[in-house]
Amino acid sequence: MNKIRLVLILWLFAITITFATQPLKIAHITDVHFLSSSLVDEGDAYNNFVRATGRNTADLHEVLNVVLTDLINEKIDILLISGDITNHGEQQSHLDFIEKLRPLKAQGTRVFVVPGNHDINVPTARAFIGNTSAPVQTISAEEFTQLYADFGYSEALKKDIHSLSYLTVINDSVWLLAFDTNRYAEYTTRTISSGRILPQTLAWALDILQKAEEKGIIVLGMMHHNIVEHIPLQATFFADYLIDDWQQIAEIFADAGLKVVFTGHFHTNSVSLRTSIAGNTIYDVQTASLAQYPFAYRIMDLKSNELHIDTRFVASIPRNFNLEATYRQKLTEITRRTAQNRLRTLGMPIPEMMQNALTDVIVNLNLLHVRGDGAPDNELLQFIRTFAGLLGNEIDMSEFNFDFPSANNQLTIRLKD
Repeated sequence: MNKIRLVLILWLFAITITFATQPLKIAHITDVHFLSSSLVDEGDAYNNFVRATGRNTADLHEVLNVVLTDLINEKIDILLISGDITNHGEQQSHLDFIEKLRPLKAQGTRVFVVPGNHDINVPTARAFIGNTSAPVQTISAEEFTQLYADFGYSEALKKDIHSLSYLTVINDSVWLLAFDTNRYAEYTTRTISSGRILPQTLAWALDILQKAEEKGIIVLGMMHHNIVEHIPLQATFFADYLIDDWQQIAEIFADAGLKVVFTGHFHTNSVSLRTSIAGNTIYDVQTASLAQYPFAYRIMDLKSNELHIDTRFVASIPRNFNLEATYRQKLTEITRRTAQNRLRTLGMPIPEMMQNALTDVIVNLNLLHVRGDGAPDNELLQFIRTFAGLLGNEIDMSEFNFDFPSANNQLTIRLKD
């Protein structure tokens, strides 16, 4: 009898070890900007929308279909969606997007969402049918949690009463801390792009991280806004893509044991990090938008204490085999137009030749950055040399930093020492 008991105990112990070391497969998508097909139709309104945003609704729906089919085939355990789920918070877009997720849920994948700045209380929620756009119903914060009850909120272990942040248990050794960093309660006539973590939410999260540390739990973070810079001077020129007081909060979280946060908002594929004075590092794993080139999504394996990250790109869809080239050109045109407008609003007497050179640099740097891990080609280097020459400067290209250290598309992050 004792021998049988010993064999049984050893067998159960072996199963426990097997389960503990079994990889957890995690996917991350963000900034889908889903717009319901029922809210668009041919006409000037929709044509103007496509021209301004570069988003053809039918194309983007097929991109999403390709991604979700791949996740089903990969038998993903967890799907993280870090905000800007809809175009402008349209209720119908939320409803249709949820239906897109049903097959993945039916297979057993657990899906967790947080809102972005385009998802709740959006005053510019519109349909694009005929010659003029028309207002449509958006949703409140309470309605967001009701609609996405099966996607994080109903199974939350703890909820923050000051925001839509929540904690959920992935398994015995992994928790997910999902942050709501948006300002939708402050919206009046338009959305607010910038984000923050409320002091009360920060205290709530730190209490969770302390308990996790005591239990030896790995905590994964998720939020819409970036928690660290991804490019030099991001806080100067693109502050709205970072949470307020990001330096301080990033170091506080790093010292509290939060090692990785999955983000979006900036529409680029980039991994960056910050190390606190105490020597603790936090990684911001930002995934590019599924609404524009390069149509990126992450598939990751969490095994033991290591997170192995891989990035995939949608290059073609049934209705457009040249998707990548088509949308790269769209992004080029939109970036050029945006850069030119911003240069004009500076109110500085910049000669036309210099404006053109600077615009070329901005466009090509953006195309390089959105995909991640791209090395500057000769054309971009020549653009930079030309611009520097117009300023009367010489530049050593070997010392020119396009991105912060850390691979962006394939890498491994050790979550615990």
